[in-house]
Amino acid sequence: MPFWNSQRNKSDNGRQFQGRKIQKWYQGICIKQRFTTVAPPQANEQVEVTNRILVQGIKRRLERVGGSWAEELTSVLWAYRTTPRGSTGESLFSLVYGTEAIIPTELGIPSHRVMNFSEEYNETLLRENLYLVKELREKAFLRMQRYKNIMINSYNKRVKSRGFQVGDLVLRRADALKPVGKLEPT
Repeated sequence: MPFWNSQRNKSDNGRQFQGRKIQKWYQGICIKQRFTTVAPPQANEQVEVTNRILVQGIKRRLERVGGSWAEELTSVLWAYRTTPRGSTGESLFSLVYGTEAIIPTELGIPSHRVMNFSEEYNETLLRENLYLVKELREKAFLRMQRYKNIMINSYNKRVKSRGFQVGDLVLRRADALKPVGKLEPT
């Protein structure tokens, strides 16, 4: 999928973006074509972790209620976006909007937040929270850095350093070189 800019276009290395016709068309409208990789590998890992969490949530919901995964996707996404993360201490929703979401069950059950709701007061609070959201994000970033340092220290405690010299024999596992995916035989 191409990313448009008024003077240049970045697209992946797909053949559909490399043909003579498309290159001529870009030249005709004075756009420089640039090719890039689809996504950096580190970002792919982060996406895979998120996808794994979402797939686990969908599987759990389907085991309980059955039905189509597409019907359950919105509720799983809502749960994912409104659940506080361990690393930041905040939910994705609160980091974007500066306030916590009212969950759908809270609307049906009388709670303090729902019973004392005032539209005018809520409007002013939401505006104030938008000013404070930058501070909330900075605090979340600091918590995330602290969490990252804890994880690094925990990992480093378990790692034993080993020094190798030129000429030392090293056992290399060949089975780790084979690609293994979701659909590969085990």
